[in-house]
Amino acid sequence: MSEGDSNTTQRPDGRAVDQLRTVNFKNNIAPYATGSTLIEWGDTRVICSATVEESVPRWMKMQNVEGGWLTAEYSMLPYSTLDRKRRDISKGKIDGRSQEIQRLIGRSMRAAVDMVKLGSRTIWIDCDVLQADGGTRTASITGGYVALSLAFVKLQSEGLLECDPIISPVAAVSVGVVGGVPVLDLPYVEDVAAEVDMNLVMNANGEFIELQGTGEKNSFTEAELSTMLSHGRKGVTELLEFQKAAIAEG
Repeated sequence: MSEGDSNTTQRPDGRAVDQLRTVNFKNNIAPYATGSTLIEWGDTRVICSATVEESVPRWMKMQNVEGGWLTAEYSMLPYSTLDRKRRDISKGKIDGRSQEIQRLIGRSMRAAVDMVKLGSRTIWIDCDVLQADGGTRTASITGGYVALSLAFVKLQSEGLLECDPIISPVAAVSVGVVGGVPVLDLPYVEDVAAEVDMNLVMNANGEFIELQGTGEKNSFTEAELSTMLSHGRKGVTELLEFQKAAIAEG
């Protein structure tokens, strides 16, 4: 993609093709959690919390697996979308989308942590969507990492952790092809119109943890994929800096 494309492509909110929406963190939003933050990403808002249990799942004990465990739960609150979303409990089971997303969050967080250094404890990452305008899973991962890091800071200050178990910071962002143009960080209005939709989870070493990409309406070329990955790398690099600043604020 030429530099001119960034200047001439008109997005609904006026952003350049490789520009993130505004991202803010409000820490300690859930005082009973070990670590928490509210991530505001454009008009998407997600409360992310990390809660510690001083035990591990039974399967780890039975298999004599050393270290700890980290898992996640994700939900969209009924008022997070234009049309009220029914709670999973009212349906008697978690819906497939929520299950897939919380597994993604769990995998992403585990990739950031040395489980042996974590010790014999479980970390629960809870992500509750207050308002959805695209990118709730990437916001949950990006905010979840901040909540997790704040929890580790607290555990170290209390003498419950000898050292920081973080291997490498992790963040996530969406990319896609809209109107034939690869773009970064899709809000809902672009997401529903996208020919290609992809989510990138990366660490601070520039390595990929997960790629989820689908040709929703069209197939996509290697050149389009290359541009999307370039946009995604740029976005993740910026998000990692935002996370670092949020964690430093405590």
